[in-house]
Amino acid sequence: MATHTFPKPEHLCLTNEIEALFGAGSSSLSMFPLRATFRVLPYQGHGPRVKVLLSVSKRRLRHAVDRNRAKRQLREAYRLQKLLLWNRLPEGKALHIAFIWLAAQPVDSARVTKRMNTLLLQMAERLEKAPKTTDES
Repeated sequence: MATHTFPKPEHLCLTNEIEALFGAGSSSLSMFPLRATFRVLPYQGHGPRVKVLLSVSKRRLRHAVDRNRAKRQLREAYRLQKLLLWNRLPEGKALHIAFIWLAAQPVDSARVTKRMNTLLLQMAERLEKAPKTTDES
């Protein structure tokens, strides 16, 4: 398995999955300029265990050039550091994550990478502390 990739099956695209992610039962963490909203699901045994949505609002960054750069920064930061989360994901669990851009101006890539690292580690800690006996459907 190639470790530092972000293929299409890992993208969260289905409308019903996105609505469920932003509905009840999800958690979120913020680390400026990012917010991560995530939902733990039982793993069905097929497909990727982690699916990710990247969102940069037109309200935050007016220029398409800035939005595209922010999305590129998010993809790159996640792609390089996703193993921090994957290696600590409990067996039999899947995860849907939305990374939402909060800054109103472009941010340098080093800061985005550092904040992504912090968010992924905090998510991993929350997953490890979660009760092991609950069955989610």
